Amino acid sequence: MTVPGYLAVDSGGSGLRIAVGVPGQAPSAQGETGEPVRTDARGIDPVHLMAQLVPLARTLAAEAGLGELGTAVVGAAGFATLGDALRAELPGALARELGVPTVALAADAVTAYVGALGTRPGAVVAAGTGLIAIGTDLTGWRRADGWGHLLGDCGGGAWIGRAGLEAALRAHDGRDGGSAALLACAEERFGPVRGLPGLLYPRTDRPAMLASFAPGVAACAPRDPVAAAILRAAARNMAESAAAVCPASGAPDVALTGGLFKMGDQLLVPLREELAGRLPHARQVPAEGDPLHGCVRIATELAAGRLTLPGEPSMLCVVPTKGD
Repeated sequence: MTVPGYLAVDSGGSGLRIAVGVPGQAPSAQGETGEPVRTDARGIDPVHLMAQLVPLARTLAAEAGLGELGTAVVGAAGFATLGDALRAELPGALARELGVPTVALAADAVTAYVGALGTRPGAVVAAGTGLIAIGTDLTGWRRADGWGHLLGDCGGGAWIGRAGLEAALRAHDGRDGGSAALLACAEERFGPVRGLPGLLYPRTDRPAMLASFAPGVAACAPRDPVAAAILRAAARNMAESAAAVCPASGAPDVALTGGLFKMGDQLLVPLREELAGRLPHARQVPAEGDPLHGCVRIATELAAGRLTLPGEPSMLCVVPTKGD
């Protein structure tokens, strides 16, 4: 008898990443789109998501030789706060278009967690342009930060980049707290800093532009105490968020995931020190996989009927689309 396959979807800031395969096995085929899913007054647009997803999912399923998809798992950036339309419409649309009988919808923080740690208790710090920490004791989810670059995301790429540019402008003005090294780095990247407001403020991708300067801060840190202090402050903010969500008892695992950590030891060394100080009972471990890997793991657990992760409408919800 043919085993129904799974469809795993990671919807993020650069588009969809999609994998199909057989539960319990690595993906048989993968693909991606290059367009982020739109948001509108209702939140994340399920029609736009389906328009991108369905053709590629059918192509990948055919490539993998999957005659039937039994489970779909969709992890979406913004799902916790902008997911109402997805919850209302996506399961039915997936059943109609792809014949999927069971659909799980999740926040991208949840899929990042499962990709990094699987289904064991702990905490994960996910850091890229923004930053969010998520933890569970397997009875409920806790999240900290993830409030966006204007209200939070403290320690994330945009936060580091903005702090670095502020230090550059302080040096330009002759104010305390400035960094000549960061000023030179900013002018090499963006041109004369007097033009920064005109470059930055009209853009719709301001967080990404700010985050593009974070590697410059890391590059300056070995020789510049201001840049090093920015990274230490970022590490402190990350550890605070991790401590807010990590289970207080037992021996939970803590993992880091996301592109920001590619900056290397200039950030990772102070972060490990901060985590050890705030969470002495936790074990720091490497992330096992990324959010798409987390979607695959959830699909496998669902197909086997052994998903133990807590269900919460804004974080992780499973919807049977047939026979309910």
